Amino acid sequence: MEKLVYGGQGLGRLDGKVVLVGFVLPGETARVRPVAEKPGLIEAELVEVTAPAPERVEPSCPYFMRCGGCQYQHAEYAYQLAQKREILRDVLRRVGKLEVGDIGTVSGPPFEYRNRTQWHIAGGRIGYHQAHSRRLCAIEQCPISSPRINEALGALRRMIRQPRFPEFLRRLEVFTDEEQVQINVLETSGKRVARTFFEWCAARIPGKHVAALDYRAAGETFRVSHGSFFQTNRFLIDRLVQTALEGVEGDWGVDLYAGVGLFSLPMARRLGRVDAIETSRAAAEDLRFNAERAALPVTARQMSAESYLETLETPPDWLIADPPRAGLGRGVVRHLARLKAPALTLVSCDPATLARDLKSLREAGYEVEKITLVDLFPQTSHIESVVRLRRG
Repeated sequence: MEKLVYGGQGLGRLDGKVVLVGFVLPGETARVRPVAEKPGLIEAELVEVTAPAPERVEPSCPYFMRCGGCQYQHAEYAYQLAQKREILRDVLRRVGKLEVGDIGTVSGPPFEYRNRTQWHIAGGRIGYHQAHSRRLCAIEQCPISSPRINEALGALRRMIRQPRFPEFLRRLEVFTDEEQVQINVLETSGKRVARTFFEWCAARIPGKHVAALDYRAAGETFRVSHGSFFQTNRFLIDRLVQTALEGVEGDWGVDLYAGVGLFSLPMARRLGRVDAIETSRAAAEDLRFNAERAALPVTARQMSAESYLETLETPPDWLIADPPRAGLGRGVVRHLARLKAPALTLVSCDPATLARDLKSLREAGYEVEKITLVDLFPQTSHIESVVRLRRG
């Protein structure tokens, strides 16, 4: 195996063809079984590692390699971070034509970090989907989820065996700050879950059960309702905000894809005013509520980032954007190039779309000042990065 690629697979070569296989490490030799083949490419599954790398460790989770949640539990955590930096550097080079030097790293505890977890339910069992499959991998505990979430999982496993459990429930989410608990039904086979189910959950699952959770982070309190996005690493939320807002200055800031205001509120304490833009109705309502409760100069607007930028004729002093996996896209980049804001921070969860957007922004006159890997998802192949840019 030559290297790891984004998504968690290892890349090797055999008879002039690229071979992609999961659960291996660079430098290892492995026996693999082909599962799909294209011209010049073989996708395979691991049969046996015949020459393991010194960084290989015994996974702590009994479901690893069956559950589709984690990809890197077979590697030392420091090695995971080093590999993620190299993967990010490689994608930026290949896709964005950007050569980068040092990549900063922000990390925390590698287990028990998730404050929000979703499970699938089928046949009286609860768990995650198997890797590359929609088949259920039933579980008893999840080492990357917080203690409160694992308590909820244990209670749900007991409840699911009882006749009163709604047999049409298909997907469930638990969100917690280790004191408050929010239970969200995400999917059923058609019927509506009765209120008595949530009352039953409140009686069986420890914690204060709430419809909207007040989450303390970055020195603020954020109401997070059902359907609103919030960061899932309970150990690194504060440090993510600190990294993203490093160096913020001026009178007027803009927060694109603002969610419930994770960056908007602390940004408003440093600037004279902030426009916070969010498309989701639930998140925009939470954003407006959070700003008003904190008495901060934040104007919440429920609209797309591109539509908002179309209304601007003058640039803000600082702009931050935390787009979904699809990235900024051409329309938003075109407006950013037109406005020429002096400083811009991108928070990205996908290296490929980040590299594409950075290439366009550099062509528009921006220079990459700093790149930081914030490892919000240890044991997995997900890569979160914060990039600070300034006008050349």
